[in-house]
Amino acid sequence: MKSKRKAIKGVDPSPVIRMAWEDRCSFETIEERTGLNEAAVIHLMRRELKPSSFRLWRSRVSGRVTKHRKRFRRERKSLRAGL
Repeated sequence: MKSKRKAIKGVDPSPVIRMAWEDRCSFETIEERTGLNEAAVIHLMRRELKPSSFRLWRSRVSGRVTKHRKRFRRERKSLRAGL
């Protein structure tokens, strides 16, 4: 748990929150740019947002295919195959 806190402390939360709210920005992209994995982003969002805003964001993200690069590519291939 200490390693997550240390990693999160050195990061400015504003750009991470902005990227996390975007529909087309995957967790992998956030990790490449900030070094925070999905669990650390969730922890940061829980800490920085109001509880109702966090629940709203979490419900949006949990069903979103585009937040995970691998799932998005798989979904995209299946859509193209159907054309």
